[in-house]
Amino acid sequence: MTQKPDLFVTTTFSIEGYKIVEYRGLVRGITVRAPTIAQGIFGGLKNIIGGQIGAYAEMCEQARGQAYDQMVQHAKEVGANAIVGVNYDAAEVVGTGNATEVLCYGTAVVIEPLHGTA
Repeated sequence: MTQKPDLFVTTTFSIEGYKIVEYRGLVRGITVRAPTIAQGIFGGLKNIIGGQIGAYAEMCEQARGQAYDQMVQHAKEVGANAIVGVNYDAAEVVGTGNATEVLCYGTAVVIEPLHGTA
């Protein structure tokens, strides 16, 4: 038997088998990351010879993970049991050289199973 998650998270605006009974508002997580010295060195070398820059991809994935975790925590703090319409946004932080801002956001909601499901 599959266990239900304690918090549903989806990019869609509905969850099959559930109905939204209350909206708790916008929730978000934000982080600003710059590459470590090692990531900067490897990224710089890769930039010269070309190809995928794995060190920077790793940094971006870490930033997305942190922003996502913050968004989930925010949703729990407002009493939601689901987040719908989840999206990411990223931008370079001007004046820092190479720092990246990552924002993860969605709408916190309270859901209940439809009759006869879940």
